[in-house]
Amino acid sequence: MAILNVYSALVVLFLTCWAAMAMKENDQIIKENNCETKMGLPCVLEAFTSIFETGTISNKCCGELGRLGKVSHSALVKRTLENPLFKGLSLATIIAKRIQTWNNCLALIDSPSPSA
Repeated sequence: MAILNVYSALVVLFLTCWAAMAMKENDQIIKENNCETKMGLPCVLEAFTSIFETGTISNKCCGELGRLGKVSHSALVKRTLENPLFKGLSLATIIAKRIQTWNNCLALIDSPSPSA
């Protein structure tokens, strides 16, 4: 029985340390890459709505998201999920929507624009 208690304590300790390291890692990525300054507020709101609610993101904001970069995009979404206000959301759904938004934007950015 004591072994089970020690094992449980180690698992809790490991998960707590892992979560703390992940938070520090996201903050470090965001700081080092100046992630918070690469998109304008209107586009941040569009991207947020596209990922955390039901909304779309415009071509203009897809361009800003592309300039933000995948690493910054992922770190910002992960940091948002660390906020207690978003704890009730399905992690799998949010990750899927983050990937879908990123891929849709890349397709828009990479596709040739119609000739005028």
